[in-house]
Amino acid sequence: MSPRSHRRAGPSQRPALFPTLLSALLTALLLVSAPVPASAQVTAEATRIDAQQMLEDLGALAHDSMEGRRTGAPGNERARQMLLGAFDDRGFAPVHGDRTQPFSFVGRQDEATYEGLNILGMIEGTVHPDRYIVLTAHYDHLGVQDGQIYNGADDNASGTAAILAIGEWLRRNPPRHSVVLAALDAEEMGLQGARAFIADPPVPLDRIVMNVNLDMVSRSEVDELYAAGTYHYPFLTPLVEEVAARAPITLLMGHDSPDLPPGDDWTMASDHGPFHQVGIPFIYFGVEDHPGYHDPSDTVENITPDFYVSAVETILDFVIQADRRGERILESRGTSP
Repeated sequence: MSPRSHRRAGPSQRPALFPTLLSALLTALLLVSAPVPASAQVTAEATRIDAQQMLEDLGALAHDSMEGRRTGAPGNERARQMLLGAFDDRGFAPVHGDRTQPFSFVGRQDEATYEGLNILGMIEGTVHPDRYIVLTAHYDHLGVQDGQIYNGADDNASGTAAILAIGEWLRRNPPRHSVVLAALDAEEMGLQGARAFIADPPVPLDRIVMNVNLDMVSRSEVDELYAAGTYHYPFLTPLVEEVAARAPITLLMGHDSPDLPPGDDWTMASDHGPFHQVGIPFIYFGVEDHPGYHDPSDTVENITPDFYVSAVETILDFVIQADRRGERILESRGTSP
């Protein structure tokens, strides 16, 4: 997540809390190269996503060996290789022949030229294969600073591992519209991966139903997840409300209005921003800032696993409902491909 403030947006719209708690204990999660600590276990009912695999993926991406995944650094390259293997192993098709989208940009602070790489996959739609929901999460983070590793477990190993889990479910349960999975690079350096996606789109922009962006979805002590975007795209409000009414966490709307104090409006705070700039509707799922935000303490040990699993189940529910209503969303944005 790019820099933002720690303020709350004030009263939010239509909170919803489903009282069912996750119930059976998952086994301890162990990776050979990236062990997930006991604190990152969850209790779970039957879930649609593979919660254990998702936590393992998060643990691997946020492991010290990834050195904070800063764009241009060796740890970022290791994360790329892990994700390329995961996209292949889980059967995500390339997007019209392309598994990757390389791009270059000049750093805002050091004026150096960086080489970024977006990683792309697709689940083809059964009814509208030429219309797309684009599911995004950035995999880069802040790297090593002053000798300390900024692991970025919540920001944004959590979103990246989540799109892998959601993609696996969609592959087993094909959607009506095609779903593009995009693990984006260089978000922390100015949303560069998303800007590259829009500047050289792998699918036609006028055939994108909407963007669903995940950034910081694994850590909340109060079980609150935000869905930002309905201020700009009010026709998405009933869809968010429907999902919120049955969510196992509190799903809130807000953080998307220009009249909020500086930093509280998240409209351009993450990779959904470039989609919004070209008129593509978005919903951004994320938590409010916590003590680990852009801090070395953003580690696997400090995520809240039960919340994380429930949050991703909620996001999957939203993606399913958006897929079912894709034609109406396109009509509402004034696009009828």
